[in-house]
Amino acid sequence: MTKELALCKNAVVAYLKKAPAEFSKADIVDFVANNGIEMVNFMYPAADGRLKTLNFVINNQAYLETILTLGERVDGSSLFPFISAGSSDLYVVPRFRTAFVDPFATLPTLTMLCSFFDKDGKPLESAPEQVLDKACRAFSETTGLNFNAMGELEYYVIAPDPGTFPATDQRGYHESAPFAKFNDFRTLCMSYIARTGAQIKYGHSEVGNFSLDGKIYEQNEIEFLPVDARDAADQLMLAKWVIRNLAQRQGLDITFAPKITAGKAGSGLHIHMKLTHADGSSAMLAPEGGLSAEARKAIAGLMTLAAPLTAFGNANPTSYFRLVPHQEAPTNICWGDRNRSVLVRVPLGWTADADMCAVANGGAAVGKAGGVDARQKQTFEIRSADCSADIYQLIAGLAVAVRHGFEMPDALEVADRYYVDIDIHKAENAERQASLPTLPANCPASADSLEANAEIFTAKGVFPAEALSSVARRLRSFNDERYARALSDSELMLQIVEEHYHCG
Repeated sequence: MTKELALCKNAVVAYLKKAPAEFSKADIVDFVANNGIEMVNFMYPAADGRLKTLNFVINNQAYLETILTLGERVDGSSLFPFISAGSSDLYVVPRFRTAFVDPFATLPTLTMLCSFFDKDGKPLESAPEQVLDKACRAFSETTGLNFNAMGELEYYVIAPDPGTFPATDQRGYHESAPFAKFNDFRTLCMSYIARTGAQIKYGHSEVGNFSLDGKIYEQNEIEFLPVDARDAADQLMLAKWVIRNLAQRQGLDITFAPKITAGKAGSGLHIHMKLTHADGSSAMLAPEGGLSAEARKAIAGLMTLAAPLTAFGNANPTSYFRLVPHQEAPTNICWGDRNRSVLVRVPLGWTADADMCAVANGGAAVGKAGGVDARQKQTFEIRSADCSADIYQLIAGLAVAVRHGFEMPDALEVADRYYVDIDIHKAENAERQASLPTLPANCPASADSLEANAEIFTAKGVFPAEALSSVARRLRSFNDERYARALSDSELMLQIVEEHYHCG
């Protein structure tokens, strides 16, 4: 077993001693037969952003091999609004690389995520996971690079206020117990998420915390490591499923909603992106230091398509309650280094020529001599999205935008034009802020922007036109003027938040 797999928490990986990408049907049958597995679950995403589940009892090996090979029928019209009841049958077929032992099942159960296929046995072009797959393939074919991604999953935990060791309002960032009340719950979530095969970077408490009506609201975050963008979407979907299930079992309330009350930190879904060469090495940094031309072209694409990307990443009215100034959420389209007031941030990337490990350990540590390539850690993140998103469509949209940057003849000039090295929300920088375009202010405006740029997203067959039309229709359904009034009416805002409390 390789060093990368040796400490993997996924029981299927541990048993088979191979990477998930190498799992075969015979491997799955072997695992089921020799590990007391009684049930198999298929899971797959629907238009509401949640995973759906189909249960199978293992009658015999022939039946197991049949469902693994042929999948099963499902009613597509109950899953996606763009599929009519008159021709609704779809196939769901498991992706073996996603196999994990269900940590919540009463009976020993093996669970796998599935792909959708149409009546002819062809991939369903409009299915979320197929759109993402096409986007990644189109990116690689155009650029010769691979598109990696990872998410920062933010959420609030809500529980009765014990009245002890109160945290400082809106100062919960990286707080420790006893002032942070749900660190143990978060670490348990991380352990369970790791069992699904997800690659976790770290977890911590976040800025948001407050008390309201006898309850405490504590914001937490779990951040992942960059992986192939298709795997990144899978692990975010499973992570939300894990967190909600654990909360249910522990009597806690959880919300991934973008905004839950006025004046308090909202929850985002920042997506970090990383470009790599075919051999896995990073394409993010230039040999002489600083961002590579490839990375800057990618950022130019994100700047150009930032507005329509909100159609995938900010999918309900509460998203736009979050995208307001002075809440560490972006409002203007710009980018910068280590700057949390911008839309796209290039985080600190271990590019300094210093052996910090040796210094911190009195010269006793191996530091850089240990062979860790710090250049591999560099990413750039987009900070606008939240968990109202269809995660597959969001990451697919990002792949399209980044590819578009490579297709723009003036990409490097565009990147320079949108770069800022100031806090644009400070009064002394008002003139520079006014010169920058803004993100859409509401769902209908987001739909307008998507439709105006539809040809870019449908190019190379990535997004089917009907899928974009479905997104736009849903956004336009939120056209009630009360959404605008809610920004200055906290009681109305709470009513609307309740309607979208369990989004995604």
